[in-house]
Amino acid sequence: MINSEKQIELPDDIFHLFRDMIYDNSGVVLDEGSKYFVENRLQQSINRRQFDNFRDYYYFLKYDRRKDEELANVIDLLTIHETYFFREEQQLKAFSEEILPELIKRKSKEQNLRIWSAGCSTGEEPYTIAMLLDEKQELAGWNIEIFGTDISHRVLQSARRGVYQSNAFRCMDPQYMSRYFHKEDNGYRISDKIKKNVIFLCFNILDNNKLALINPMDIIFCRNLIIYFDIATKRKVIDSFYRKLKEGGYLLLGHSESLINISTAFALRYFTHDMVYQKLDRSKEKL
Repeated sequence: MINSEKQIELPDDIFHLFRDMIYDNSGVVLDEGSKYFVENRLQQSINRRQFDNFRDYYYFLKYDRRKDEELANVIDLLTIHETYFFREEQQLKAFSEEILPELIKRKSKEQNLRIWSAGCSTGEEPYTIAMLLDEKQELAGWNIEIFGTDISHRVLQSARRGVYQSNAFRCMDPQYMSRYFHKEDNGYRISDKIKKNVIFLCFNILDNNKLALINPMDIIFCRNLIIYFDIATKRKVIDSFYRKLKEGGYLLLGHSESLINISTAFALRYFTHDMVYQKLDRSKEKL
């Protein structure tokens, strides 16, 4: 048994192996300055597995039969999951007041809607989407599917539980709090009415096998995720989103993200409240 208080050092060569492993499995880029961050974040994990050096822990992650579960924990520890309800309010107004009316008109006969929140973290984004959809009387009776995906099992467990602390509501109108949440001893629980409309899946957006199982979407939210990727990974992810969007579908990125030097496949739509990307409907183009 090793001393759990001992700080185990991460050699440069093993850090490079960890860095490459994280990149290959998540697309997240760790620069040279991240070595001590990795060393500190993984101390508890290496002690829990009772290794006394990072080299043995790396080989455990690479070859042990339990490697997939452990690697998911490592990626979870090394990525940021900060989020809150109604994040980037202007974009959500464009979604609710401009994009949804377009889709309602366009899809009035089939009356179905599929929305994907990629990198959903602890669930605030897909639940926000579900609340905004619930406010639309025109969508009553529609078949609506909202999917929240993330690479982290831990944050998805929290999302499925649906209990949040006050900090998660810092940008939310109080009317939504009274309508869709109720107080519990350990926080605020989202109503079953909203919870039942969201399906959470553990999903790596770089996994082509899992991507093949995703049916076409009307809207994809992927906000504040691709900023952690290098240009090659960004292009791969955006190309996947393009293929998974229906003709005329929308891609909503974070305000610090754009498709400049990444993709020319999308049109940039200028709405009153915000700008979003749209997959052109080729079927409507003139021959």
